[in-house]
Amino acid sequence: MQAKSLLLAGGTLLAATSGALASGFQIGLSGQKNIGMGGTGTGLFLDQAAQFYNPGAFAFVQGSGIQGGVNMAIPRISFRAQGGNAGQETLQNKNVFPFNGYAGFGKDNKYKFGIGAYTPFGSELHYGSGWSGRYSLTDINLRSVFVQATASVAITPQIAIGAGIVALAYGDVDLQRDIPLQSQAGGTFHAQLTGKADHKLGYNAGIMFKPSDKFSLGLSYRSAIDAHISGGDITLTNRPASVAGSFTATSFDATLPLPDVYSVGIGVQPTDKLLLAFDANLVGWSRYQNLDFTYNGGVLGGQATSSSKRQYQDALAFRLGAQYKVTDHFTLRAGTFYDFACVKDGFITPETPDADRIGVTAGFTYAVGEHFGIDGSFLFEDFMQRSQNQNQLLDNGTTDRIAGTYKTTISVPGIGVYVKF
Repeated sequence: MQAKSLLLAGGTLLAATSGALASGFQIGLSGQKNIGMGGTGTGLFLDQAAQFYNPGAFAFVQGSGIQGGVNMAIPRISFRAQGGNAGQETLQNKNVFPFNGYAGFGKDNKYKFGIGAYTPFGSELHYGSGWSGRYSLTDINLRSVFVQATASVAITPQIAIGAGIVALAYGDVDLQRDIPLQSQAGGTFHAQLTGKADHKLGYNAGIMFKPSDKFSLGLSYRSAIDAHISGGDITLTNRPASVAGSFTATSFDATLPLPDVYSVGIGVQPTDKLLLAFDANLVGWSRYQNLDFTYNGGVLGGQATSSSKRQYQDALAFRLGAQYKVTDHFTLRAGTFYDFACVKDGFITPETPDADRIGVTAGFTYAVGEHFGIDGSFLFEDFMQRSQNQNQLLDNGTTDRIAGTYKTTISVPGIGVYVKF
């Protein structure tokens, strides 16, 4: 037996178990108003969160201010193993709380400067004891925080451009799996990988064209970032004495390629009260082909590596949203979206059981006064049932995961507040 078969060849770094509002493990919970409108925002300038969705639109946001929001992601994932007799197995899901916060200052329709923080990746998931895929994954717990500094300027009353520097400010991961060997004491051989991500920089940029108060068109781009963990810790428990000398690694390095995103969006305002929006996103998942680990030891103290096939493909998403101003103090929102899976057949992993998914959203704003208000949002996302069989795993060389059928839903209530100056 080699070291690479012991360690987490199939692990995921800084990845969400089930991304809300996006394919793979990308999460799009970065502004309460936008969430309520189906995740649209590229062709809009609703509030300070425009610096995330389209820095070019940021210059047209009216007023300076600060805002913050928190969401509670409630995933429900079930699994039925191929040919298994255990029936449907349900994950011990844990709720996670992605947050977002922004501050923006400047002169309306001229220029804006802003700073934001958000949590685009994060999850906590614990599979039941003895579940069918325990040799692929038993537990995953991860957190990440991104920060962004943005500048935007209106070149003319109709055109504005903007750009932001994006930093992976904090990230950590805890991955665990069982090993199909028993210790002399009878306990299950278990591996745990933990580590913190290096700080990395990226950027986003955008342009907004607003020929009239009734129509706006936006384009934006968010760059790829490689999330890298160096010197992560390896902890082995219940290791059999017969293999103790074969596994000397105590730390690891690994890199997760995060995708770039191309977006186009439009906003249409047929009346003073009604606003409609449409977004399309192309997520560059095809840069994520393999997940490679390098260990500081391994067989007889030599360096060991492992590689797990991913072979993701680029994915499209389409979003629709609407906003209706009921009164001067109360606004309602609704939306829907359809997101195509980036994970191919036969490549599904327990930590990212990706599938085509459809979602519906709703939201509201209650303006307490001229300078303060409350935003609420709710999202429900239904993943199509997704299966893979053992023949597919054998053909693809992906037997580091399990054959069977996954079914996922996510509910995400959220609340936020804002202050305008």
